[in-house]
Amino acid sequence: MASVIKNGRVLTMEGAEYENGFVAFENGKITAVGPMEDCPEGETVLDAEGGFIVPGLIDAHSHIGMWEDSLGMEGADGNEDTDPITPQLRAIDAVNPMDRAFAEALAAGVTSVVTGPGSANPIGGTFAAIKTRGRRVDDMLVKADAAMKFAFGENPKGVYGDKKQFPSTRMGTAAAIREALIKAQKYAGQEEPDFDFKSESLAPCLGGGLLVKAHAHRADDIFTALRIAKEFGLKMTIEHCTEGHLIADILKEENVGVCVGPSLGDRSKPELGALSYETAAALAGAGLTVAIITDHPEIPEKHLPLCAALAVKGGMDASEALKAVTINPARLCGIDSRVGSLAAGKDADVAVFDRFPLDFNASVKAVFVNGLRAV
Repeated sequence: MASVIKNGRVLTMEGAEYENGFVAFENGKITAVGPMEDCPEGETVLDAEGGFIVPGLIDAHSHIGMWEDSLGMEGADGNEDTDPITPQLRAIDAVNPMDRAFAEALAAGVTSVVTGPGSANPIGGTFAAIKTRGRRVDDMLVKADAAMKFAFGENPKGVYGDKKQFPSTRMGTAAAIREALIKAQKYAGQEEPDFDFKSESLAPCLGGGLLVKAHAHRADDIFTALRIAKEFGLKMTIEHCTEGHLIADILKEENVGVCVGPSLGDRSKPELGALSYETAAALAGAGLTVAIITDHPEIPEKHLPLCAALAVKGGMDASEALKAVTINPARLCGIDSRVGSLAAGKDADVAVFDRFPLDFNASVKAVFVNGLRAV
């Protein structure tokens, strides 16, 4: 018998909305969504009492579990800044699901995160898409290798410049990435190459196989990232995109996905000079697919709904802002077959709020992950 959440305003994030509707699920998967007159018989696990029933929220760019809450170097496992090129690193080997930030994220309605290495290295390793409920990463996986992390601009320049080591300029960062990609091309072109862990790990990015997340704040760094993407046929999203509103028309021509944030913070370095809550609105208005991100721990994961609400305050349409923390990040990260919207066959990740989720005063009534109540 299916379990049912009923009597709520259902926002499927696939176009359909039901003023008074239900979501039914069984064995961890959604079996039906629709108006209450079509509600099947089943065990009622929650009466939403007129609240909002939405997909579990998703953060497309986080470092949750890799810089652990309340710890210093003991919980800092996101930057292997001893080598500029480390595509062989995997987030799944560093994430600690016992970090209490996961429980706080879950309580805020965030059910999936794409978490991975920081931006110390020009190539940092792979992000993993995981659920926020669980004790073992292997049991929380949506996609073990969801994207490869590249970084442009001041972070790698500063890290290796301080060491008096290559690369210490923007030119050097771009050259280091190109060299690694050329090696991966040659490696992939051999029938029986001598094993090279870095090239083996990077080769899936060539030709658009594995998504590349390109850390880039400034417009010139964004253009360098896109230039390299074209050279090697990479599928890329721009992460942070702080100056994106200044070049929204060009980004639209390039048809690139953007993950915007963290916008709730100070202008702690020169490349954040154009930081604005209006960036997401400008990019969405230009027709780009926008995800809103926390960059946890820069902004705690639990504040993902607040980040989306601030984008609305900055001029973003409220429904577009909700897409930016549900279906858009799922699509950009290639996990939309499982999460991001309420549809039959998808994972039963559902959040129930007492009012519109991006309302500052909204409270979470319940959260389900894989059909099991977690909050």
